[in-house]
Amino acid sequence: MLPVLPILFVAGGLSLFVTALCLKIYIVLFGNRAPPNRSSKDDHKRRTVAFFHPYCNAGGGGERVLWCAIRALQKKYLDIDCVVYTGDIEAKAEEIVQRARNRFNIVLPRRVDFVFLHCRNFVEAKTYPVLTLLGQSLGSVILGWEALSKFVPDIYIDSMGYAFTLPLFKYVGGCRVGCYTHYPTISTDMLGKVSDRTVAHNNQGFIARNTFLSRVKVIYYKLFSLLYGLVGARADIVMVNSSWTYGHINYLWGIPACTSIVYPPCDTKEFLSIGNEPDKDKAVKSIVSIAQFRPEKDHRLQLYSFSEFLRRLSDDDRAKVKLELIGSCRNEEDQRRVEELRALCTELGISDRTDFMLSVPFDVLKERLAQGTMGLHTMWNEHFGIGVVECMAAGTIIIAHDSGGPKMDIVTPHEGQVTGFLASDKDGYADAMERVFRMSEDERTGIRDAARLSVQRFSDQEFESTFLAAVEPLFI
Repeated sequence: MLPVLPILFVAGGLSLFVTALCLKIYIVLFGNRAPPNRSSKDDHKRRTVAFFHPYCNAGGGGERVLWCAIRALQKKYLDIDCVVYTGDIEAKAEEIVQRARNRFNIVLPRRVDFVFLHCRNFVEAKTYPVLTLLGQSLGSVILGWEALSKFVPDIYIDSMGYAFTLPLFKYVGGCRVGCYTHYPTISTDMLGKVSDRTVAHNNQGFIARNTFLSRVKVIYYKLFSLLYGLVGARADIVMVNSSWTYGHINYLWGIPACTSIVYPPCDTKEFLSIGNEPDKDKAVKSIVSIAQFRPEKDHRLQLYSFSEFLRRLSDDDRAKVKLELIGSCRNEEDQRRVEELRALCTELGISDRTDFMLSVPFDVLKERLAQGTMGLHTMWNEHFGIGVVECMAAGTIIIAHDSGGPKMDIVTPHEGQVTGFLASDKDGYADAMERVFRMSEDERTGIRDAARLSVQRFSDQEFESTFLAAVEPLFI
């Protein structure tokens, strides 16, 4: 059985090569280079920049990067048109732009065009119950082909992590290609989880408990890593969002001269303007979580930790705290996850102290953070953590996972002063919650002030300058 995996990879590679030759001929003969809804005669002198972002209407941190990137390009380059490849076929173009304005407070200088894709199911994890990483990656090529067949840009930027589309647009579409990588599709940490037979969202229990299946999965991951490195190295420029991601991408893709760290844009100015109400004046000390309801965000750990924290409090103190889960759902699977989390709240007996707030407007988000005492983040190896920065800028005391971007780039001392806390399990989070809850007002104020000063390096302005410097080779 073991030789089957290498054969699949080789056969898949040969098939892709032959297919690419056929597609190249098709694109040369029939490729459309006019922006959607525009005349090729009128726009032949204007360059086009296309962003591959199938979930551009999701409202998460990755979408903030997308809209800030488009805004930066539109401000600097007056002779370009920006296009977004999206699978959000249920939304109209103006609705997507308005949602970006409402959620992120981002106003674009001029029009952006959309190419609506109908094959997004090929990149959905649920489509591939086995060999999910490989299935989604090859599925992205199918979705990428739909995108390329509808519109051929001059410059292509993958802003969602679909590296397998890079060779397609470079060699078939003849585009200059770049990418903004939030999180490597495969990493040595993921391989380590499988090798150690640790149960995780990417390593199901029945595999972790079986020696043979674990060995097969290790081989699968190693082969996939080689393929991932091969396609990623086709990029002309690579942007990554944190020191953690930089290390993994450099190891896998091996093109450090083309790779740079571009911290994602955080609306620090807007959040720093929030006047966080003193805790002594708050009837309820709320703990605020900002994260999409995806499995890797590990909201279950938040609920178990909060339950343990409440267990340590008296009845009177219990009535003084509340957990608020603020986020959005990308699809039906995420919506079902929310219902499962609600059921878990009931099981743990914390429903009366937990609120779910889905797809809230930007003003409501600011209001909840202004009322918050603590911010909560539980994703293992979060690539960066925009929600962590937003919580710190707004004046909540962050308790983040002791890994990835939050550990390496964000929740770090500022001029020797603590800016927040790190934890990795239920008891660790409960300890941190209890510590912040029992702090004096002066102690909390000191941490808040240091955190607010430290996050100014993640502003929109810093993102724009580093992003434009990184993509400049694509425009030469």
